[in-house]
Formats: sequence, C-alpha cells, structure tokens
Amino acid sequence: MSDPVVDKIQKHPKYLELRKKRNSIGWTLTLLMMVVYYGYIALIAFNKPFLAQPIGTGVTTLGVPIGLGVIIFTIVITGIYVRRANGEFDDLTADILKDVSK
Repeated sequence: MSDPVVDKIQKHPKYLELRKKRNSIGWTLTLLMMVVYYGYIALIAFNKPFLAQPIGTGVTTLGVPIGLGVIIFTIVITGIYVRRANGEFDDLTADILKDVSK
C-alpha cells in the first residue's frame, strides 16, 4: 500500500537535494569525528609518553588539553550540523511541504 503524498515527496527534486545534502554533511561530520576520537584513542594506546608530558611546571599533562579539544570539537561539529539543519534543511523541507500540499 502506497501513500500518494509520500510518493510525491520522494519524487520531488528538492527532497532529493535535501537527502543528498543531509547525507553528505552527516557522513562528512561523522568521518571527522571518528578520525578525531579514534586518533585520540590511538594516541593513548600507542604513545602514552607523549600525552604524559607535563605542561610547564604543573602537574597537568599534554593529554588533558588534547582530550578537552576532542570534547570542544564534538560541540563545534554538533553546532555546525544544527545550524545547517535549522537553516538550509528546514527551508528545503518547508518548500517541499508547500509544493506537495498544493
């Protein structure tokens, strides 16, 4: 059983554009996150002396700011996706719904 509205939406050129853009940014940001996160984990696994270097004369090691950088990177790429989703993707969705409801 097929819904004609769903069929119209799936064949709409802006829906195809939306899917392409959403998938593209989703996979790109996923790949970046995996490289950063697993890179940090690999650094922990294979080069502990590098991360154990103290910063200055204190007890804080180099691993702490790098780990904090991973967390900040995650927040930044989430913000990038949310901005695109709330702007470009929502505009495309509204255009699709407007065209299909005619």
